[in-house]
Amino acid sequence: MDEETLRSKFLGSLIGTAVGDALGASVEGWYTVTGGQIQSLADRVGLLVYTDDTHMAIGVAESLIEKKGFDGEHMAHTFVRNYDREPFRGYGPGPPRIFGMIKGGEAWDQAAEKLYSGGSYGNGSAMRIAPVGIFYHDDPTTLKEVAYKSSHITHAHELGKQGAALQACAIALATMAEPSSPFASDDFIKGLKDFVDHDVYQQKLRSIESLIGQWDKAKVVLELGHSIEAFNSVPTAIYSFLTHSRSFAGAVLYAISLGGDTDTIAAMTGAISGAYLGIEAIPETWKQRLENREYIEELAEKLWLIKTKG
Repeated sequence: MDEETLRSKFLGSLIGTAVGDALGASVEGWYTVTGGQIQSLADRVGLLVYTDDTHMAIGVAESLIEKKGFDGEHMAHTFVRNYDREPFRGYGPGPPRIFGMIKGGEAWDQAAEKLYSGGSYGNGSAMRIAPVGIFYHDDPTTLKEVAYKSSHITHAHELGKQGAALQACAIALATMAEPSSPFASDDFIKGLKDFVDHDVYQQKLRSIESLIGQWDKAKVVLELGHSIEAFNSVPTAIYSFLTHSRSFAGAVLYAISLGGDTDTIAAMTGAISGAYLGIEAIPETWKQRLENREYIEELAEKLWLIKTKG
């Protein structure tokens, strides 16, 4: 793959995260919603404003860039700094409490375990994982290790960490896939199956296989979910991408149409689709109206430069 194609994919994944997040935020909590309703809402909003999903992904990218790789303590304190600057991004109750514990001197890799017995298995670490997925796309061993460790800052449960790893793997596979060639969904799913081993995710991936071509959204939601648990949202994002692999807009609008945790599922869908199709596939009107777009693009460029130029 030539460097410019890879650059486009880095940009596509980070901007795709933010666009999906911002579009999905407008209807979060609805049970189901039509593509027309989403488009209408998006057209009425002058600026596409992102939530904590993108805000934390920005923190992941900033830390990877500054340290030229993963540094758990630095990433945790980057999250803390960014939250203190913009606490209005829609954070759930857990992360701010964890950030407070870290500010108070708790170790970056222990605070989450102390807040939740057994750790959280929400999708909060998967929603922000795009920078890890693109940066380590060609190194599956390090990809998994970093996905787990970066998740552990806030989501220490095995299901939370494997959810982040599964999403990172989907982004990595999409980054490595050549968009000009036919897309092989069977190979994509096999790659995901080989990457995670928890029975819950293996079952979800089998459900994805059986649901391909299924347009009954109620059945998709019943089997894959659309709530805040990682295992009830990461597979849904993957399915949304797989059923609309040639269209960024189609994938993101479909993800949002399933309702539930729309901003996060659309952010994760956008991260995968953008990593596969590249920045050019994201509708220009969405890109131009995205809040803080130039800075997010700058982060993607820097990650790409470190990856390709050292």
